[in-house]
Amino acid sequence: MSNWVHVCDRYALAPGEFRVVFDGDTAIAVFNIDGALHAIEDICTHDGGELAGGEIDGFAVECPRHGARFDVRTGAVLAPPAVVPVAVMELRVSEDGIWVRDPRDD
Repeated sequence: MSNWVHVCDRYALAPGEFRVVFDGDTAIAVFNIDGALHAIEDICTHDGGELAGGEIDGFAVECPRHGARFDVRTGAVLAPPAVVPVAVMELRVSEDGIWVRDPRDD
């Protein structure tokens, strides 16, 4: 799986959990929300803070630093102070695990 980064075993990420992996210098946060997996760049576009570990409400993650909120499915900004969406990463689930990649590397 060239260019793909292994996150964890297929069933190792339970609902409500997240993992952060790196594709080179890019931190990628992978969230399991009610059994659905979503991957975004782990950086708030407002000030560069980490999003992983922020409060999750439905499909929204809140930046712990200043409260900007993003949709983990689309990357869209749901609440300021951020105005630029966060990058959404490609995600693949296979027999040998959960994998992500940054499509901007193409």
